[in-house]
Amino acid sequence: MPTIDADAHIIETTHTWERVADINEHFLPKIVEQIYGGNVFSNEGDVRTDYWMIDNKTHSKDRNLGKDTCQESRELRDVDARLRHMDELEIDIQVLYPTLFLRPVTQNLEVEYALCYSYNRYMADIWKQSQNRLRWTVLPPMLSPMPKIREEFEFAKEYGACGIFVRGLECERQLTDSYFYPLYETAGELDLPICDHAGSNSFIIHDFYNTVGSNKFNSGESFNKFKLVTVGACHAMILDALPAKFPKVRWGILEASSQWIPYILNDLQLRFDRQGRDFPAKGEVLKENNIWVACQFTDDLDIVVPSAGEGQLMIGTDYGHHDTATNIHAIRNLKQEAKIASHIIDKILDENARTFYGI
Repeated sequence: MPTIDADAHIIETTHTWERVADINEHFLPKIVEQIYGGNVFSNEGDVRTDYWMIDNKTHSKDRNLGKDTCQESRELRDVDARLRHMDELEIDIQVLYPTLFLRPVTQNLEVEYALCYSYNRYMADIWKQSQNRLRWTVLPPMLSPMPKIREEFEFAKEYGACGIFVRGLECERQLTDSYFYPLYETAGELDLPICDHAGSNSFIIHDFYNTVGSNKFNSGESFNKFKLVTVGACHAMILDALPAKFPKVRWGILEASSQWIPYILNDLQLRFDRQGRDFPAKGEVLKENNIWVACQFTDDLDIVVPSAGEGQLMIGTDYGHHDTATNIHAIRNLKQEAKIASHIIDKILDENARTFYGI
């Protein structure tokens, strides 16, 4: 049966930013190298020295690389190599997310627009080479006027995009903030789902947790600054009835696992009861709110599925990375080892993701 990897990644390179010069060559990211000071390590224990410099801020460039993928593939220097590896992993389609933009990058409107403009056109070129197998999520220039954002959405949809990339916090705001209502309205009109991927576009939160610990692998509390803000965004969406305000929009929660679903639904039930509001039956909450969640193979799916519902879970490999969400064999493992009914596995591997992304 067909299989969809609902959350895979591209590692950006200098080629990703070649179109920045179309806007302003002074906004081109720089690569700088650490030549002095204590070692900083990647997730796999290698010393890392290269950083992006954007808008006079440095950002890690090579910390979260999965060495179980070759450079040509994870950086998409060779699209055919990526497709061959997907065949080996029994994956028919991957939906691609950025790496650099999992964190806040800039608060400069012009710089953000130039980066998004270049990234989106680079991904369009990747899609054109991929036989429609490498789909992607458009990077919205959140600080720009809505007409500019809509232009990016319309361009991206024409060239293989199947979702809109957002993080658990955007522009120092919660996703329930009315600032984003025009974006959601446009997403519904264009039939592009909102894809809330683990990450944060809040310098306040990111920098608060970005402390250096005593463990060589600890370069900040990534669980707090990436995962929990994403889970919290889902909680806030349901509590604030955001999906009901935009019934045409599909909402996705990516790379935060699914183990938290029973917890937040129990908490929401208590809050709805206190407010005298009706709460959907167990297993219907996500469906009634048009929310899908990307699970991990390591999740206790026999516990999660009754709360999430059979039609609302997808699965991703986190291809290209090396962190707690990464398992490039997740598709194969779910087929062979999951302790849930086969018809639910079939939905997770294909039907649910296909419905969410409109593929």
